[in-house]
Amino acid sequence: MANIEKSKPAFVTRDGIVADADYVQWLSDVKKRFRESQARAIVKVNSEMLEFYWSIGRDLVMLRAESRWGAGVVKQFALDMRETFPDSTGFSYTNVKYMKRWYNFYNELVTKGQQAADLIADEKGQQAADLLEIPDIFGRVPWYHHVEIIEHCHSLDEALFYINKVANEGWSRSKLEDQIAAQLYQAQGAALSNFDNTLPAEQIQLTQQLFKDPYHFEFLSLKQDHNEEDLEEALVKNITNFLLELGQGFAYVGRQMELRIDDESTFFPDLIFYHIPQKRYVIIELKAVKFMPEFAGKLNFYVTAADKLLRGEGDNPSVGLVICKTAKSTIVEWSLQDIQKPLGVATYQLEQVVERTVKELEQQKKEKDEK
Repeated sequence: MANIEKSKPAFVTRDGIVADADYVQWLSDVKKRFRESQARAIVKVNSEMLEFYWSIGRDLVMLRAESRWGAGVVKQFALDMRETFPDSTGFSYTNVKYMKRWYNFYNELVTKGQQAADLIADEKGQQAADLLEIPDIFGRVPWYHHVEIIEHCHSLDEALFYINKVANEGWSRSKLEDQIAAQLYQAQGAALSNFDNTLPAEQIQLTQQLFKDPYHFEFLSLKQDHNEEDLEEALVKNITNFLLELGQGFAYVGRQMELRIDDESTFFPDLIFYHIPQKRYVIIELKAVKFMPEFAGKLNFYVTAADKLLRGEGDNPSVGLVICKTAKSTIVEWSLQDIQKPLGVATYQLEQVVERTVKELEQQKKEKDEK
């Protein structure tokens, strides 16, 4: 046997290497591959566990377990599994009940004929009506996110909307809870617009999904008598939260960018964004009052300027959005009817700020009474 030279005890240092650009690039690539492998491992473990949970729920439903073995079968099953697998944390009575409820939630809605085939069709084109196996996308959503969704969603479309948001945008559980509470599904695409008359047919639906109504600005500390400048200043200071509220894909371009038409004519659009997936500029005008028809005319002017001065080769038509305190649908519809540029109108809410203010006043009154 060949003699293997034993190394002497020593501290491992960085001596003896020339860390050139090639090494740095290789090291960066390896780190990236390792992170990706970690992420895949987590997803694989989660997916395997969810497939198992789904199979338990399906068994309890399809075998009509309560009818066959009695009302206490779920509790007995949980106890039997915990006795056999004492180190497992997934077999509490509550968790097993959720497994059954999880499968039954989708099974019942599909049986009733609600369709969302495009979202949950598998590679073979399996339709929602054939939903017996867990859809692949479900494996990318953590278990307690699934629990939250079946607890609060009322339709298949709504549940799958949040499934896709979590899977594709990486929502945390608290983010999911907040968005469900804010009724994002109902709000998404609800802004009034003239897109049907101003955009190519293939762009209408996607562009409508850019905007929602209302926008929730509970992250702002604003008084109820705030003005437009207060609102704009607060949103810019909280630009990260504002971008999250706008939705995925928005990039902040600028605030009050000077638009000079000639030596005497200068204008300042409130906020300009670029939506990366749709390749279009989005001009937002903020109004701390109810919607007025003249708002549409001014925004139309700004969108025209964006198309002429900012829009590049390959960009889609720019769009505009007025975010105001309140809006009456008839006034909005009439105001947008003959506008040539694609515009939308939405409102914003500060309910949680108001609720917090009320609680603060109640607490102050309580402290005063105690004195």
